[in-house]
Amino acid sequence: MTINIHRPSLLSHLLVGLLCIAPASFAADKAFVWPNGAKAAVNLAYDDAVPSQLDNAIPALNKYGLKGSFYLTLAADTIAHRLADWRKAAADGHELANHTLFHYCSASGPDRSWVQPDNDLDKIPAAQLAMQIRLGNSMLHAIDGKTERTFTTPCGDLKAAGVEYLPLVKNEFVAIKAAFGGVIPDMNTLDPYMVTVAVPFDVTGKQLIDMVKEAGAKGTMINFTFHGIGGDHLMVSNKAHEELLKYLADNKNIYWTDTFLSIMKYVKEQQAQQQKTQ
Repeated sequence: MTINIHRPSLLSHLLVGLLCIAPASFAADKAFVWPNGAKAAVNLAYDDAVPSQLDNAIPALNKYGLKGSFYLTLAADTIAHRLADWRKAAADGHELANHTLFHYCSASGPDRSWVQPDNDLDKIPAAQLAMQIRLGNSMLHAIDGKTERTFTTPCGDLKAAGVEYLPLVKNEFVAIKAAFGGVIPDMNTLDPYMVTVAVPFDVTGKQLIDMVKEAGAKGTMINFTFHGIGGDHLMVSNKAHEELLKYLADNKNIYWTDTFLSIMKYVKEQQAQQQKTQ
């Protein structure tokens, strides 16, 4: 199965080594227990706050009774012009999460000519980016009134002006998506602050469902990060998206589909309990 990944230049980030390993005290071979007998967890996330998410993704999620995580680039047009729609999404149980103010990406990587000079992560000090990320949390609080957040790194880049910036903001978040990959290999050793995501586009519903089935077979988790749904950039068709949602809705007893915040709070609780028993 082929899954296209966000920007061709980011294929180089698909390294198992990017999945940081938690302390060895966790028993990697011990089966992870999901709520209500589920075999795996699924997070449906959507980056960049593009219009098709409000127009297509959220109505589809609501139709099937599923909750998604929306990583808002807070300078996006939809924040300025469709704020009431985002507030309603939060009221309906969807997660509003932090994807920075301006979506800075590093221009120094291969095939990054699309990065504009004023949006170059290589030129912004890590401390300044950290302040912007904290401001993003304040803006999100003003939108939905919540205080717990998760974060996704734009473009999977971890350094601002050559300095790793996640250590400066780690304590602001319950969990962080920070690397590209497929199905999580092991829940017991997963670092909640270096979680991998699959970023599909131009795929079929079957390909998406196959990834869910793989997570079920491993007893772990799949984190989808979508962008455009039936429009906008890195598009997944409405048909493929809805086929995935229908499958998850029809198999709720097998797959726990929820916000990244809810899933990772549970994962951290389970990891903490396992650590106590070592």
